[in-house]
Amino acid sequence: MLMMKLKRVLIKRTKKATSFGVLFVLAFFGVLGMSGCITSDKLVITEGTRISLIGNNLGARMMHYGFFETEVQLKFPDRLLVIRNLCDGGNTPGFRPHSGRNEPWAFPGASQFQNELAQNSGSEGHFETPDQWLNRLDTDLIISFFGFNESFEDSAGLALFIDELHAFITHTQAQKYNGIHAPELVLVSPIAFQDLSKIEDLPDGIEINRRLKMYTHAMAQVALEEKIPFIDVFTPSTKWFSDKKLTIDGMQLNEEGYRIFSSFLSNALFKEGKKHDETAFEGVRARVIDKNWFWQNDFKIPNGVHVFGRRYDPFGSDNYPDELKKIGELTQIRDTAIWSFMQNSPYDVTLADGQTQELAVVETNYRNTEEISYLYGEEALATLTVPKGYEIELFASEETFPDLANPVQLSFDDKGRLWVATMPSYPHYKPGDAKPNDKLLILEDVNGDGKADQQTVFADGLHLPIGFELATEGVYISQGNHLKLYKDVDGDDQADEVEMLLSGFDDHDTHHAISAFTVDPSGAIYMGEGVFLHTNVETPYGPVRATNGGFYRYTPQQHKLERTAQLSIPNPWGIVFDAWGQNFFCDTSGPDVRWMMPGSIKSTYGISSPKSQNLIEEAHRVRPTSGLEFVSSRHFPEEVQGDLLINNTIGFLGTKQHKFIGKGTGYESKHRQDLIVGTDPNFRPVDMEFAPDGSLYVVDWHNVLVGHMQHNARDPLRDHAHGRIYRVTYPSRPLVVPASIDGESIAVLLDHLKLPEYRTRYRSRRALRGKDADLVSAALKVWVANLDPNDQAYDHHLLEALWVSWGNNQIDLYLLEEVFYSENYRLRAAAVRVMRYMGVQIPRSEEWIIQASADPHGQVRLEAIVAASWLDKEVAQKVLSSVARLPLDDWMRDTYNAIASNFGISGVSEMDEQSKPREELMVDFEGPDVELYHLGKSIYAKAGYCATCHQVDGKGIKSAGFPPLKGTQWVLGDEERLIKITLNGVMGKMKVMGKSYSGKVPMMAFGSLLNDREIAGVLTYVRNSFGNKAAAISSEKVKQVRAETQNKKGYYLVEELK
Repeated sequence: MLMMKLKRVLIKRTKKATSFGVLFVLAFFGVLGMSGCITSDKLVITEGTRISLIGNNLGARMMHYGFFETEVQLKFPDRLLVIRNLCDGGNTPGFRPHSGRNEPWAFPGASQFQNELAQNSGSEGHFETPDQWLNRLDTDLIISFFGFNESFEDSAGLALFIDELHAFITHTQAQKYNGIHAPELVLVSPIAFQDLSKIEDLPDGIEINRRLKMYTHAMAQVALEEKIPFIDVFTPSTKWFSDKKLTIDGMQLNEEGYRIFSSFLSNALFKEGKKHDETAFEGVRARVIDKNWFWQNDFKIPNGVHVFGRRYDPFGSDNYPDELKKIGELTQIRDTAIWSFMQNSPYDVTLADGQTQELAVVETNYRNTEEISYLYGEEALATLTVPKGYEIELFASEETFPDLANPVQLSFDDKGRLWVATMPSYPHYKPGDAKPNDKLLILEDVNGDGKADQQTVFADGLHLPIGFELATEGVYISQGNHLKLYKDVDGDDQADEVEMLLSGFDDHDTHHAISAFTVDPSGAIYMGEGVFLHTNVETPYGPVRATNGGFYRYTPQQHKLERTAQLSIPNPWGIVFDAWGQNFFCDTSGPDVRWMMPGSIKSTYGISSPKSQNLIEEAHRVRPTSGLEFVSSRHFPEEVQGDLLINNTIGFLGTKQHKFIGKGTGYESKHRQDLIVGTDPNFRPVDMEFAPDGSLYVVDWHNVLVGHMQHNARDPLRDHAHGRIYRVTYPSRPLVVPASIDGESIAVLLDHLKLPEYRTRYRSRRALRGKDADLVSAALKVWVANLDPNDQAYDHHLLEALWVSWGNNQIDLYLLEEVFYSENYRLRAAAVRVMRYMGVQIPRSEEWIIQASADPHGQVRLEAIVAASWLDKEVAQKVLSSVARLPLDDWMRDTYNAIASNFGISGVSEMDEQSKPREELMVDFEGPDVELYHLGKSIYAKAGYCATCHQVDGKGIKSAGFPPLKGTQWVLGDEERLIKITLNGVMGKMKVMGKSYSGKVPMMAFGSLLNDREIAGVLTYVRNSFGNKAAAISSEKVKQVRAETQNKKGYYLVEELK
């Protein structure tokens, strides 16, 4: 009987069934003995029904809990149901953005229903459209979740939402995704907002529920008019929330919440099925979650930029078509596992997995393989040099601790132990391998000899933990699309509970995902995010939508996420705060370090805010940088206190040290020394932090290959086993006696805020945030009252006290006022920043911000300008008008104009804009050559292309190994050689303008990325820019050279081009 059912299902699906589908269904259902039939007087479920879920975060997070699919599968255990979740955070009926798709629209004409979101956000690739996915899945039934994101537009956006919903339904009903008939379509309303305001600093939900109710009613009316099923979840959820905490933050269901929601939804959609016990339920659920894990690595595959995005060429076609086919097969096998379990039939998943698509063997394109070797112990240490007076030693390596593979971030806890995140699964999981097992380790020096001798695994089973932050409530860890909180409930230094706090972050490029975690003085977590990504996170305060590079600020006390800066930066792998609360970041792919505050304005979707000036001297700009730290340790010499340290991982391998000086509104730096210089080409310093004893710890990711544009993601030379931690000391000065933090009283922790070491104060504030807020507030008043106004550090002590009240979520208004009226501009600036974030607790915040806009110091005025972008237009206009009465310097001008533009305020700073020099075309071209030049200019500046390494000015970066394009015969000489280099790339030692370059990181090949005309344009541009002047390169010449070299494989070696 089963085989007859299977044949009927297969015949129905023949039009799209792959050979795999036929093979595996026939091969693995022969063992089953299904019988029986369940019908429904609600939705009709026939054999082989395919159900697709679409919509927003409410639906997307269902995939990770598995309750709904388990309920439905158990209602129809003999129907061979295929259920796929295509939901994603921030989705609306018509707007469903994806970084790997050129357009965000779900159906033709959907753009008319959006305003700001209609802005072109620069997504690019061949990821399938929503219709194509539903078509590929042969969808019979669509369950859709909408209304939450749209509700934040209130009544003003209601009519547009109704029109969008009608258009979506009309379009969907015109499709035949299963090849036979239109799909059954169900609308599901948002849930209500749960009031948790009595136990957490969250909205009470009154206004939110008013809007949600309005949109629920609108959805019900649309469904009635369109004659389609509608499930009202808003009304019953208000009752669920009356006596139990079922959400994480008022709007995202927790595990128990999803259990209740899923049971309700399945019963509302389908007739009650036969009873099942808890063992059967959990058995099916475990298999559903396993299947969903593989499905997510198909539909939401990490590192999609190489799979179907703008970096698919030149290497993606070598391996990803096979990988996608294999992950699809692995997912289907787990459908079979679900069905088999429900029929009590044996099924060997491992055996089935072994018969899936074989993956092509990827060969390395690294030409100088004979130079590759790994050094260990003293031999490796000997390749690192530090200035006179300093010493560097190995604290830990993979030789002693094999789990220390590809370490990426470190931090010290309140007990003085080192925590390290490792990610040997980088760049991402490969289908057929064991599931990723990246780890967060705790390393301890138990005997005090300066070397680790004990390891504890706090969390394993991770996948690419490229950012983490310790807190009293647990550890916040970046996990692909999610920010998760890992908790050690029983105190054994191992995570027992995991809470998925936020979902919808993008990992389209895995090393661009949320990373480089640190906290501001209040304990809010800052996270960097790189270019190409499109994040859509739903929060209690509305959807947070972000594009193409920038930073987030997450406040745990309020569950509040903010796109704090949206800047045109490739990949910001370093964030650091100075002693006064000002934050700085490194570009990574750019060789610059910048001040974050000027760009921290409220962003517009798809548009980058202005970024501030570069702070690093030209001669010492290096890339890619990774990790920042200010020197703040009595163990280091007095004269270097406050210096900025920057790691670099290509070309110059080591750590640069710069004097950091306040200048006018902003800052400048002067190179002091290279603190660490490595000659081992595998040395990759990616993070650092001062330890409680004042020594500096540095993470060495340690890898032959770091380039992701120059080599296949699966290149066999990518290392997954090595990693080191180094420790830098200054032996002639004593180590700092570590301050006792763990378990200390509030009074002791407050006194630690007087200590010179920034990291000691950082950890002490962290410990204070875990104490009873009322007790901290009371003790803080006593501590401030006992401060000595004659102490040279009195101003800073006051600021630390204000920060404690901020982190305590109970702003001390008297203290804030004292800081705001300080004679020290750095305190006044810091006070304005507190007002920006905590205005709801500060009755006079807007008045004070307007007052700050007339401050005599530019940094205070700039803080006011930035704060204005987050306020109502009326207040912002007052701030901008006040600021305009004083001169606008280079730090302020772009920020000022961007905010004015966002608010539609005209007539501001027009003279500044008009006075900017206009670019002139310094070439003698005419007609088509001029068009080529301009085409080349736009391609040259594209993220990840020429300017990333050779720089916008064509000067390259000598210290990082990237040669200049100005005045060199490599550019101005032999046209054919230049075209060859561009088509296939080049690696190996070369001389440019009399200087030697190692060429260990190849110039990438553009032959498959650009067509003949585009290559001609780029080469014409570089031959006639930066002071160069040479003949244009024609498309015909590129076509000729491409044809003549069509059999060339891999990079050219320099010797081949001489």
